[in-house]
Amino acid sequence: MNGPADRAQLALLLEVAGTPKPGNVDRDRDLPDLLFEHFLAGAIGARPGLELAEAGDPIGTAFERAVEGMATQRGGNTQFGALLLLIPLVRAAAEGMTRPQCESVVDETSVSDAASFYRAFDHVDVAVGDPPPDAPALDVRRGADAIPAVRERGLDLQSVLELGVPGDDVAREWVTGFERSFAAADRFADRDGPIADRAGGVYLSLLAERPDTLVATRHGESVAADVHERAATLADRNAFERDRTAVADFADDLVAAGINPGTTADLTAAGLFIALERESITV
Repeated sequence: MNGPADRAQLALLLEVAGTPKPGNVDRDRDLPDLLFEHFLAGAIGARPGLELAEAGDPIGTAFERAVEGMATQRGGNTQFGALLLLIPLVRAAAEGMTRPQCESVVDETSVSDAASFYRAFDHVDVAVGDPPPDAPALDVRRGADAIPAVRERGLDLQSVLELGVPGDDVAREWVTGFERSFAAADRFADRDGPIADRAGGVYLSLLAERPDTLVATRHGESVAADVHERAATLADRNAFERDRTAVADFADDLVAAGINPGTTADLTAAGLFIALERESITV
């Protein structure tokens, strides 16, 4: 792997190859309208945007280009949240894969970056929560139509994402120095076995740690709490290493119920990239 864009693309591929990842597409499970192959194609399509981030182009431009390429496959939104984490991480990697460097990257985002972020929503449907009561004009579901309000308020991309906290744990990473992404990277380094298989264990540990915010958005906080509690029970039993059947049953149950902890998968991809960039795991 020659550069951060290579490793970010590999992280996307390794994340979807991990199994079992309860509720998410993996190499053994498809969702009714979202298939393993869609994620492979999404990772390929996102490559030009990852390369822009590595080259030092504006974060918003790189993100919109990555999403535009990702969305060319027929499955729709495969890796929007993962790319929102990976693009600033790829940029930061040019100067060193540290949390302070990541914080510096997001601190330097601009209003133009925010405008590109909103345009990205025109390329693909994304499940998001409602905007703050005092900011309906900033609803990301408006896509480019919201850009005049963004410019009027002078909001950079980091400020826009702060509006999504605490309801969106991808946005939360932007305001906590990618706290959970770096913690996930440490967990990858601490585990043994094929990296794609480690992804399942790290994913379960993240789901056991906090309720998934995408599940909360789509199904309500009580469902998200139930999923989190079941994951915590399995993690406490060390079930991923000792009883993969129990985790596989959990995965099948969530797929059957249409419950997709997608934010947890996004964090897993980010952790993979950081670990690959630090060479604490190698392929």
